[in-house]
Amino acid sequence: MRLFLLLSILWVCWAQYNPHTRNGQTSIVHLFEWRWDDIALECERYLAPNGYGGVQVSPPNENVVINNPSRPWWERYQPISYKICTRSGNEDAFKDMVKRCNDVGVNIYVDAVVNHMCGNGVSAGTSSTCGSYFNPGTRDFPAVPYSGWDFNDGKCKTSSGDIENYNDVNQVRDCRLSGLLDLAMEKDYVRSTVADYLNHLISMGVAGFRIDASKHMWPGDMKAFLDKLNNLSTNWFPEGSRPFIFQEVIDLGGEPIKSSDYFGNGRVTEFKFGAKLGTVIRKWNGEKMAYLKNWGEGWSFMPSERALVFVDNHDNQRGHGDGGASILTFWDARLYKMAVGFMLAHPYGFTRVMSSFRWPRYFENGKDVNDWVGPPNDNGVIKRVTINADTTCGNGWVCEHRWRQIRNMVIFRNVANGQNFTNWWDNGSNQVAFGRGNRGFIVFNNDDWALSTTLQTGLPAGTYCDVISGDKSDNHCTGIEIYVGSDGLAYFSISNTAEDPFIAIHMDAKL
Repeated sequence: MRLFLLLSILWVCWAQYNPHTRNGQTSIVHLFEWRWDDIALECERYLAPNGYGGVQVSPPNENVVINNPSRPWWERYQPISYKICTRSGNEDAFKDMVKRCNDVGVNIYVDAVVNHMCGNGVSAGTSSTCGSYFNPGTRDFPAVPYSGWDFNDGKCKTSSGDIENYNDVNQVRDCRLSGLLDLAMEKDYVRSTVADYLNHLISMGVAGFRIDASKHMWPGDMKAFLDKLNNLSTNWFPEGSRPFIFQEVIDLGGEPIKSSDYFGNGRVTEFKFGAKLGTVIRKWNGEKMAYLKNWGEGWSFMPSERALVFVDNHDNQRGHGDGGASILTFWDARLYKMAVGFMLAHPYGFTRVMSSFRWPRYFENGKDVNDWVGPPNDNGVIKRVTINADTTCGNGWVCEHRWRQIRNMVIFRNVANGQNFTNWWDNGSNQVAFGRGNRGFIVFNNDDWALSTTLQTGLPAGTYCDVISGDKSDNHCTGIEIYVGSDGLAYFSISNTAEDPFIAIHMDAKL
């Protein structure tokens, strides 16, 4: 009985770190700004068959409509109410998406914007995605409802009411982030209202939440509303399952607020991961891939079981948030595929793949002046994600998650799940290799000369298909074949000019 109680307590304590992915799936994808009906289709036709465990969706609640100069992507981060009503679709479409994705074993994680409402500079009226009236000047949001009592105006001590100094913890958590009206999360009414919104989503079958701007809320206030959340729906999840929580906390060091402040509430986004990996892959500041041998906690990252990791996200691929110019994105496709391949092969953290849309980049004084541009649309209506004959996407959608190299590395991670980091090799420079127990092996050549060497893979003898240059199709390889001997050794040759200068093999790609 005591053992049962102890295990029950441990289950409750660890529950919010568990993404509840099913069928051996180990990665999720952020389908940024997609329509709900397109996400439902993608779950059925592509994500489930290719081993993706879940989708992070854009904020589903009513937001302000910004028509100057045209609907920017960031309007989704300016809430007006908690009605499920955005340009991605209405509540019926959202509910249908959640059901269809859950039915094929793909979870839905909602980007939850609960730190604030819209900006204080927005004009009063009904210019919102559901037509609800609001008045930022009087702090009046009747569709929630929120009033002046529910905001932190009296608590913030800066003259502007905005955050002016990120080294002042009280400012960061009690003042407005870029003018966004800061909710008084210490008040039980606000906590309960936020929890009611999230519980409504849980009732539809949502598996968890990315909590936007967590750094700007006190961890204890967050715990108070997270403790009010219901268990996940037993239609798809085991009884007693708790929502998966991952919190957006930008901590690159140098500020008093730390990622570790939030560990008690759930996982935390590890922003150092993409910033440091980008620096290494770009070979900036004398960094080399050989230094990645102790990647993870050895690089002063948070503990693996607390980390949600990514190469880029919707903010920093546009130069927003932190990370700087080292962040790799689809614009740097060759290097980007190597970075995502490394992330998915390495056991550190819980991994999220980015899926983007293109925008017309234009730089002035080193800044992309079009970083605001919203998703592909016709007069504000989001364009459908069309699928080309080669399975890539059209209509302005990038769909990195459909790139063969990234899709196959998601499968690699699933096959290697639970296996140790083994058989590291490097040339002291930018040629490295490592294995995942006896299930997978990967080799990179990021040097300016060819790689040609025999390495210990740890894999059983046989012929394997390289899943970067091609696929295993029936019982042959459409790309490179790798022969592993009875001693586990295999010969690898990778040109420094190859389109994708890395090779990956795993047990499910064995002929």
